[in-house]
Amino acid sequence: MASVFSPLIDELISSLRCLPGVGPKSAQRMVLHLLEHNRDGAARLARSLEQAIDGVGRCQRCRTLTEQPVCGICENPRRDGSVLCVVETPADVVAIEQAGGYQGKYFVLLGRLSPIDGIGPEDIGIDQLVNQLKTGAVSEVILATNPTMEGETTAFYISERAKDLGVTVSRIAHGVPLGGELEFVDGGTLAHAFSSRKAL
Repeated sequence: MASVFSPLIDELISSLRCLPGVGPKSAQRMVLHLLEHNRDGAARLARSLEQAIDGVGRCQRCRTLTEQPVCGICENPRRDGSVLCVVETPADVVAIEQAGGYQGKYFVLLGRLSPIDGIGPEDIGIDQLVNQLKTGAVSEVILATNPTMEGETTAFYISERAKDLGVTVSRIAHGVPLGGELEFVDGGTLAHAFSSRKAL
């Protein structure tokens, strides 16, 4: 069926579909809204995207997104450089920072081990992580990968490498959420909570 839109509008709709959770109908609504009601907002969005693409790179130390060679967290002298939290994505850094309480530094893997997909240790920067651990500046690694099969595999692999270097390794707790009721928690989460229980 032929498109009812012009090629430029079709291309814009198609481009917006690269965003997570945006299907054809959502993309179409966004494009029509921007073109009909908010052309200034569309122009600002286009400028901001272009500036971010040109100006945002990766931190040389932790690999999170930043405009500087080294991000603000890594540069902050008040952060505890002896504790390193390993996460999968920059979004995980944001989530932990917004939760508050953690005062160490980070290492962003930019993925997780997945042999089926051909993603090995060298693809997610584990060599760079190990080199940081070899300096002796880090005394504890906190593994905060996601509780998926790949996330658990990644955490196990990193823990073995870190322990070989004499670094203490801990894993963030997973299980029943604070304020949650047991009857509404799924079976997998409950099983993980029981297997990860600790003495009081």
